[in-house]
Amino acid sequence: MAAHDTLERQQEQQLTEAIRVAVPERSLRHDLRAVSIVWRRELIRFRSDRLRAVTSLVQPVLFLFVLGTGLSRLAAHGMPAGIDFKTFIYPGVLAMSVLFTAIFSAASIVWDREFGFLREMLVAPVRRWAIVVGKCLGGATVATFQGIIFLALAGVAHVPYSPALLLTLVGELLLLSFTLTAFGVMLAARVKQIQAFMALTQMLVLPMFFLSGALYPLAGLPAWLTVLTRIDPLTYVVYPMRHAVFSHLSVSPATLNALSPGLTWFGWPVPIGLCLALVAAMGVALLAVAIAEFQRTE
Repeated sequence: MAAHDTLERQQEQQLTEAIRVAVPERSLRHDLRAVSIVWRRELIRFRSDRLRAVTSLVQPVLFLFVLGTGLSRLAAHGMPAGIDFKTFIYPGVLAMSVLFTAIFSAASIVWDREFGFLREMLVAPVRRWAIVVGKCLGGATVATFQGIIFLALAGVAHVPYSPALLLTLVGELLLLSFTLTAFGVMLAARVKQIQAFMALTQMLVLPMFFLSGALYPLAGLPAWLTVLTRIDPLTYVVYPMRHAVFSHLSVSPATLNALSPGLTWFGWPVPIGLCLALVAAMGVALLAVAIAEFQRTE
């Protein structure tokens, strides 16, 4: 009888060992591989959804051609001679072309949560920061690519196709795209319904665009509006982009100061390098908050 019990225990042990699932140990190599997989997933989804790529460009094109042309007569008296109003608003509309794409790319997190795919990602044997970083890099890449497509219309707005200018604008677009994607991922970490996420982002996106100085100079504004423009993260990218555009045009220093007066804090002019550093710091801070939110997500 004892021998029979011993044999049964041995068989149960062998069966347990046979069906045991081998879970790889967590390591930096596996986490980086997870970052790469999530990043490539975003690119594949964007490539397979051509309608999304087209519709994301409709709104910036409408702002540039319809709004820019319609307001050009009204703004002609305040614009220096030889400067088209479309040239003035082009940097802001270029930032807008990545604004919607970057933030709305985080909507797939809410979508994955509703259909249960996010749970499968969270139980994977990788650290959750890898999923968040991969998501942010993927969204930033897609949004930057969207901005590069819109850069092809620079000539229509009388912006020169200077290699130095294009490289500068692409670098600033990439920085903006990463920060905005991190902001969207942070919001999506707690929102459980896609309708709530879309309503929340719509409430935030349009004020960010209109307060950034994309359609008007930031000098001579009322005090309350000046404060709002200074706390808008998009402001600190639109200004460097506009300054880069007009620095490559044949305009006088007075015209440059009138159309791109720069940012000031209590009368102190903010350097362009500091503006971009602030955007980078905000991106890192938002990424850290998003990672912390995902650590608590069940």
